[in-house]
Amino acid sequence: MNPMTICPALSSSSSSSGSSTKAWIVHGLVAGVAVAVAFGAHRYGMLRLKKFRSRVVGIIPARLASSRFHGKPLVPILGKPMIQRTWERAKQASTLDHVVVATDDEKIAACCREFGADVIMTSESCRNGTERCNEALDKLQIKYDIVVNIQGDEPLIEPEIIDGVVKALQAAPDAVFSTAVTSLKPEDGFDPNRVKCVVNNQGYAIYFSRGLIPFNKSGKVNPQFPYLLHLGIQSYDTKFLKIYPGLPPTPLQLEEDLEQLKVLENGYKMKVIKVDHEAHGVDTPEDVEKIERYMREKNIS
Repeated sequence: MNPMTICPALSSSSSSSGSSTKAWIVHGLVAGVAVAVAFGAHRYGMLRLKKFRSRVVGIIPARLASSRFHGKPLVPILGKPMIQRTWERAKQASTLDHVVVATDDEKIAACCREFGADVIMTSESCRNGTERCNEALDKLQIKYDIVVNIQGDEPLIEPEIIDGVVKALQAAPDAVFSTAVTSLKPEDGFDPNRVKCVVNNQGYAIYFSRGLIPFNKSGKVNPQFPYLLHLGIQSYDTKFLKIYPGLPPTPLQLEEDLEQLKVLENGYKMKVIKVDHEAHGVDTPEDVEKIERYMREKNIS
């Protein structure tokens, strides 16, 4: 006897239940696939985000023959060469996979090797720190996504600022360059060694100048205006860094003697972060005494 005939209700119920169960399974599979696809897409996106400009090298360009302060990298600051103090600070940055000194001078190289730094020898023909970083990058065996140009004359640069410019460039795919600014002291308004910066509402650089910008009709520093001082640190996408040396010098760059302007004049975007930092750049021999006095006051060894 056909059991399906004996229990038609059960047969119907079973058929209905089977269809329902089958539908549920199919729905579950489709939903599961959708979830898996969504999760996979999210995971892929996260991986892409994680891998985007992930490998970072910090390069400290240093040369002995500075026009304003000969031998500046080796000048002692409370018993340590200035280049060593900069290197020690850079080594504390969490975003840097490696830190090297790039120089064309054997005295600087020997000094750096003595305190444990890796050194890349570069040619004397490099016109600025960016070109020196580019040459050093070519000589490194590992490929990097971001190069951080850490100016050797900022011996008290905060590691958090280095991390900040790296993260800013990682978060701004339309930018090829990032840098940092802080509040400008009124007394430094007309000091040509203190480079000023203006940015737009999205945090991208508009202009850099050795003069006071913006400049008002009175010709004086406005104590109410939040002027910005450019700090000597900048990071580049390595693909852009390969292009940079081939870009011809630009009128504003030559007039102000500021390499950042060549980037802007050629239409590239530069991300700027504002930080709370007591800037202590060393541009002249007199600045050494100032920074040593500050370090004693703050008990910085």
